[in-house]
Amino acid sequence: MRQSPAFLFDLDGTLVDSVYQHVLSWKDALDAEGIALSVWRIHRKIGMSGGLFTNQLLREIGEEITEERRERLRQAHAEAYRSHSRSVVPLPGARELLDALTREKLAWAIATSGRMETAKHNLDRLGIDPDEVPVVTRDAVKYAKPEPDLFIAAAERLGVATEGSMVIGDSIWDMLAAQRCRALGVGLLSGGYGGEELERSGAFRVYEDPADMLDHLDEVGGRT
Repeated sequence: MRQSPAFLFDLDGTLVDSVYQHVLSWKDALDAEGIALSVWRIHRKIGMSGGLFTNQLLREIGEEITEERRERLRQAHAEAYRSHSRSVVPLPGARELLDALTREKLAWAIATSGRMETAKHNLDRLGIDPDEVPVVTRDAVKYAKPEPDLFIAAAERLGVATEGSMVIGDSIWDMLAAQRCRALGVGLLSGGYGGEELERSGAFRVYEDPADMLDHLDEVGGRT
């Protein structure tokens, strides 16, 4: 019997236009710690877990990594994001894409490296209630991207296997995580990564944004 695929969505840069707000929030947090870092270096790491993100950044600049400092940076980022998130809006076609999957009775869930304290702002912009839609955040898993735990947990919430499911994301970290749980990666350019980067990381299809993916939904098994 043919089984329809499940769709496992990243959140930032995939469904909401929030990548650069996160970059600026991390810049604010790093500045408060006296760490001078160019914004482009921060952007290249958006999409991985906050802990891994800070470890890599601090390692690059030769700064000491302590649990206390990681937690201080995380809290400063969350506080800054509360302000920057006011300008966050859904990406073109995001709501329409999710509505189309629901109409077609295709299972979908959200898996984000962010914690609920920051993800809640973005979910509100999409009109998504975590009590009604499967949403897995960093709080629920031991490891975040590029580990596959978030997508595995999201698939479990839907009662499906990751193998044969679609992981939709905007970063190389999403695509690497998809490969590691044997899902098919669908890349979106709306987070700032290039198409070739996403394809090299495992994306079998790349679209501009959710609206473009909706226009080509039949290419990724979006039919019942």
